[in-house]
Amino acid sequence: MARSEERGAFHTGRYRNVFAEYGYGEEEIRRKVEDAWQALFYGDDDVRIYYPMGEDMGYILDTGNLDVRTEGLSYGMMMAVQMDRQEEFNRIWRYALKFMQHREGRYRHYFAWHTTPDGVRLSQGPAPDGEEYFAMALFFASNRWGDGPEPFNYAEQARTILRACVHQGEDGEGEPMWDPRTKLIRFVPEADFTDPSYHLPHFYELFALWADERDRPFWKEAAEASREYLKKACHPVTGLAPEYAEYDGSPHTRKYPKFRHFFSDSYRVALNVALDWEWFRADEWAVQECGNIQRFFADIDPADYRRYAIDGTPLDEPALHPVGLLATNAAASLAAGGPNAERFVRAFWNTPLRRGKRRYYDNCLYFFSLLALSGNYRIWM
Repeated sequence: MARSEERGAFHTGRYRNVFAEYGYGEEEIRRKVEDAWQALFYGDDDVRIYYPMGEDMGYILDTGNLDVRTEGLSYGMMMAVQMDRQEEFNRIWRYALKFMQHREGRYRHYFAWHTTPDGVRLSQGPAPDGEEYFAMALFFASNRWGDGPEPFNYAEQARTILRACVHQGEDGEGEPMWDPRTKLIRFVPEADFTDPSYHLPHFYELFALWADERDRPFWKEAAEASREYLKKACHPVTGLAPEYAEYDGSPHTRKYPKFRHFFSDSYRVALNVALDWEWFRADEWAVQECGNIQRFFADIDPADYRRYAIDGTPLDEPALHPVGLLATNAAASLAAGGPNAERFVRAFWNTPLRRGKRRYYDNCLYFFSLLALSGNYRIWM
């Protein structure tokens, strides 16, 4: 198990290949990652989630809801930049700009959070997890491929998004995406609560290097605030986090009480904490949290995954995305140690991409976990 006295990949440039550590060959690992990319972007109809559109656009389809979300587009862009696929990256970015980004009003520079596949907006409001992933993917694109003419001046596009996230409303119209008092990301700009899975301190550390200079101290504070916040939101024994939570970390029960449990959004927390540990090694708590998650799920068959109260009480509703949950439980092995770490990695390795209607969310988490565990989810500087 990696320890905090070891420096993270941000400092060393070295990324753990957990699959290789457990005996898988370099070529079979490379092939597994490449095959997953090809399946998700160009594979069979019941696996793929990417669809080219016209001559120069493309989108990621939420196959369970048959809509296009900023979550999925920004995930697709992150996948593409990690895989060095600039054409797909640019196609998705064009779609987001054309159909989703607001040019004026209270949401200026934000993105309407979902549309029909042909680009008709279904809602005007934004979802901040899309904006933070857009910005990070754009910075990585700038650093990996270089900036081009607008709209492929990637770094400036990222700074424009982050500028709005911090300063929207200072002219009297709109709201920022981060709460100015707590430095915590909001569920939506108008909300007074958050979603633990939105908290990406490893992204904010990099925003503190590359955002507008005046905002860099803010992003450093946001990284520290989110790390402390996650300690409050994750149960100290089970490691489970609610889907929505108050700023004090307690499960949100006021407006959307159903989301007080560990369910679909929550699955991302383990991956986020593990990746923060891999990149920055900022807080030993990540090792404890990932170990807690793996201990909780160690004796539960993925076929029996369900909704849980954060204290671990199983509820009647089966998990909608068991493959995604297994994937992020495996990604926790970047920080966790002991027999559960290997057990989850091997179970994940032997699990195929999900097929069918609900495949979108599972397979996004699957691919990110695959990148992380193979040493291919990297900081591009």
